[in-house]
Amino acid sequence: MARLLPRPTFSEEGDMSRASAIEPRRTLDPEQVAQWLVRHPDFFVGREGLLQQLKVPHPEARDGAISLLERLVHDLRHRADGAEQRLNALLDTARHNEAQYQRVRELILVLLETDSRDAMAQTLATTLSERFKVRAVALWRPVLPGDPPAEALQPPTFALNDTISMRLEALLDGHHSRCCSLDADSWRHLLPVSPEGLSHGSCAVTRLALGTRQGYLIIANPDPEYFRATLGTLFVDYLGDVVGRLLIRNAA
Repeated sequence: MARLLPRPTFSEEGDMSRASAIEPRRTLDPEQVAQWLVRHPDFFVGREGLLQQLKVPHPEARDGAISLLERLVHDLRHRADGAEQRLNALLDTARHNEAQYQRVRELILVLLETDSRDAMAQTLATTLSERFKVRAVALWRPVLPGDPPAEALQPPTFALNDTISMRLEALLDGHHSRCCSLDADSWRHLLPVSPEGLSHGSCAVTRLALGTRQGYLIIANPDPEYFRATLGTLFVDYLGDVVGRLLIRNAA
């Protein structure tokens, strides 16, 4: 009879080595770890020592690391600095808007005191120059029956014609009011009376409702960024509404 040999056995260490050779080693996916920590926010409760042992890349150095708590403090300080900067920007904007409102209020009050179209236009040009750094103004309106002839109009008021209307409508580009750049050719035609040396820059233009007709108000500055295209037109819209109504009122 054949002798039975004992069945070979493996040690625990040998079994593990053999299992490692058979099955590939698994690694944790970072995204899965992150999602798991989000679902278990209390994981570090009672494991505060682990927080102190964790190291993360230094945010301001290519090489090196800092503790997780130090990184959190750094990020919180960075966020606080950003929030402070945004708050200061909002405060600056609020102060600018308040000053702008006061200037607009003063302008409207002095315009309301005028009793003629010429006086209103002259006051408009003077106040815009003194209070808003507007260097050139033109008030284009149609000459209606009963109005003085076109040649009798005093700057900054000018008689509107089809050519000027087309130029102004091209600037408006379908808008009621608009801020935009102004080249030398447009400046020469749309702002016939300007301080010497001014030939181009930026402008704000708006339509004026004059009953069944319409006119235009254009104000300009040689600084190409003063009336940049990204600016809002609330002030220009409001000013155009007031000027249009005063032109109608003072026509009587």
